[in-house]
Amino acid sequence: MYRAPLRELRFVLEELLDSGVLAASPRLADYSDELARSVIEEAGRFAETVLEPLNRPGDTAGARWTPEGVQAPPGFRDAYQQFVAGGWPALGSPPEFGGQQVPLVVVTAVGEIWGSANLAFKLGPMLTHGAVHALELSGSPAQKQLFLPKMVSGEWTGTMVLTEPQAGSDLGQVRARAVPEGENYRLFGQKIFITWGDHDLTPNTIHMVLGRIDGAAPGVKGISLFIVPKWLVNPDGSLGARNDVRCLSIEHKLGIHASPTCVLAFGEKDGAVAYRIGEAGRGLEYMFIMMNSARLSVGSEGYAVGERAFQRAADWARTRVQGKPPVAQPRGPAPIIQHPDVKRMLLLMKSQTEASRALALYAAFQLDLAHFGAAEPARAEALARGELLIPIVKGWCTEIGNEVAGMGVQVHGGMGFIEETGAAQYVRDVRITTIYEGTTGIQSLDLIGRKLGRDRGAAMGALLRDMERDLKALQVTDPAVETTRAAALAAVERMAAATQSLLQSLATRPDVGMAVAVPYMRLCGYVIGGWLLAKSAAIAAAKAGGTDREFYAAKVRTATFYAAQVLPNATALAQVVAGGGSSVTETDATLI
Repeated sequence: MYRAPLRELRFVLEELLDSGVLAASPRLADYSDELARSVIEEAGRFAETVLEPLNRPGDTAGARWTPEGVQAPPGFRDAYQQFVAGGWPALGSPPEFGGQQVPLVVVTAVGEIWGSANLAFKLGPMLTHGAVHALELSGSPAQKQLFLPKMVSGEWTGTMVLTEPQAGSDLGQVRARAVPEGENYRLFGQKIFITWGDHDLTPNTIHMVLGRIDGAAPGVKGISLFIVPKWLVNPDGSLGARNDVRCLSIEHKLGIHASPTCVLAFGEKDGAVAYRIGEAGRGLEYMFIMMNSARLSVGSEGYAVGERAFQRAADWARTRVQGKPPVAQPRGPAPIIQHPDVKRMLLLMKSQTEASRALALYAAFQLDLAHFGAAEPARAEALARGELLIPIVKGWCTEIGNEVAGMGVQVHGGMGFIEETGAAQYVRDVRITTIYEGTTGIQSLDLIGRKLGRDRGAAMGALLRDMERDLKALQVTDPAVETTRAAALAAVERMAAATQSLLQSLATRPDVGMAVAVPYMRLCGYVIGGWLLAKSAAIAAAKAGGTDREFYAAKVRTATFYAAQVLPNATALAQVVAGGGSSVTETDATLI
């Protein structure tokens, strides 16, 4: 049974980040720690009682394609109706269209809960939220009034329609044609890998589609963004005729079986009616509004599945009796959680999940400070930091989620390889998170190219200085916390040196720098996670004698383990960044 980690989330929101300071913004005057608590508690109840019970049956039944349209697994339609009735689609959406304005950090915390309980279900609302955000920032007033109220309420869903069979991740190869027709367009083409691209949960789906207007320039500069509703919408908001868009098939996937991944055909007859968003040729720019939102959300999905895998593995280890550990125990076999290596695996799962959670929520908090902060210089600095962290959240947290889920199978032993125990589903489901919205390699290139390269490391340098200052300023009396602090500080120094080395490579031999992009991204994840866990340990140690003493003691021990058995990865990765690139660039591809 899934248990939403409410106390962990409260710790990060209230004690580590102090997100209550956001209430100083006039636009968040109603926000408080109490409000955030009530939101995540209600989300936890819904996840535990409605979504999690559908996770295994949804995986077994899967979504089903029919000529009339895609059918979600049994129970999903009713769950979605309850989701809408609870007002969850409105969370974090624009209030002028019926949304509830809360900080992104709270939306991210709630998203973790949905992802842990039922990742396949969570993907649909996630993409709708991204489509709402893109339309809010880039759509015309008429488009917003026509589409946003029902998308914000959840009555309609939204999608992100990018790639095509020949394009993959290279969106410059998009061929979908948009033929002008009066003020609008007719769209022709085929798209693949469209998550929740067709379903029976709602009466309408609003597709956000990349296409190329006839005569547009080749490459990314010729791509525009279009609204293509499944059903045309009348001026009064009622549904009109069926648009010329059809689901040809759904993919047979490794995991997330309950989430339909669709092949969509636009314009098999007269062309799908399409409405251009914003200016022609700026489609990729507008789509990146959705993509950056999705990348943060997908990063949280990595550790969300990891959290669920950890809970199942820990429950198993507490009740599975096998062998006698080499410590004083009652006679006879003991629960396997007493065996040192099982404890090690569980601590690896727990500590890396907590580090990932802290990193993702810290990134979301920076974006909140950028959006709601009072002073312009501080807002600009927070925006630069939040954007810098997005590829690390997406890349590192999803890689960690895969590692944690795989370790959950290992804790179960042979029983973990059997589907009935449930551990294997997490491995299959989380695997996609390192791929969609840009693979780990793409995230790493974004980090060193767009983010590190655009300001020659200024934003990263500011983060490194803040981490160093924070760690040096910690008031520490507990010896274990002091050891953790010292390890985190040493790791920050290694990351700073590796950053300078990488900047030199990018300036002289960009290919050498690109060859260590993933190791550098992983280095950043481990070190930033270590910084945040060291701060967490110091906070927890100061409160260890009061209420929640077991919770705070566990925070200290988890950080101690991370410093001893996880953070040393930074040493090896820093060495790779400094000198490992040429081993790639000097190897001829024919020799691989």
